[in-house]
Amino acid sequence: MSLNISELIERALNNDQQAYTEIVDHYRDRIYHFVLRMVKDPAQAQDLTQETFIKAFRALDSFNSDYAFTTWLYKIASNNCIDFFRKKRLATTSLDTPIQAKDGELKRDFPNNEQGPESELISKEKTNQIETAIDSLPEKYKKAILLRHTQDKSYEEISEELGIPLGTVKVRIFRAREMLKAKLKEQMRAH
Repeated sequence: MSLNISELIERALNNDQQAYTEIVDHYRDRIYHFVLRMVKDPAQAQDLTQETFIKAFRALDSFNSDYAFTTWLYKIASNNCIDFFRKKRLATTSLDTPIQAKDGELKRDFPNNEQGPESELISKEKTNQIETAIDSLPEKYKKAILLRHTQDKSYEEISEELGIPLGTVKVRIFRAREMLKAKLKEQMRAH
């Protein structure tokens, strides 16, 4: 059976219920499967498909017959799914809201990650120890480790800047790290 959609739309605009039914019957499965691919939930897809047709019939007088009816209908279905996802994403819960458990309400505790004066002091002390250890390295190792870790340069860039082979850069950085570990362990034992 060929469907004359222009005629059906015209009849539907004149409140012909049979025209509405024919339009829905003809397009329902296509719209449902389109929506289902987006929402992945059959019950929700049924609801959204129904909403799509309700919205389409409310806006039927705005349909431009220069375009395909199916394109217009798919656009309504697509926008419907987008609205659904927006609403779903907005359903949030405050972190201060207690959790309901069978034994009553449970409050959430979150760690305080703000650094107090003591933490800052310890952090500065560690930084000073590392800087002192780096300063005590022989110059060739010190240069390589500073380029790598304070200037974030690649091994290739360090090789080019220092004018030494790539393998030598890797060895110097490895040895510098080993010396730093030893010096820092020594400092830890001294404290």
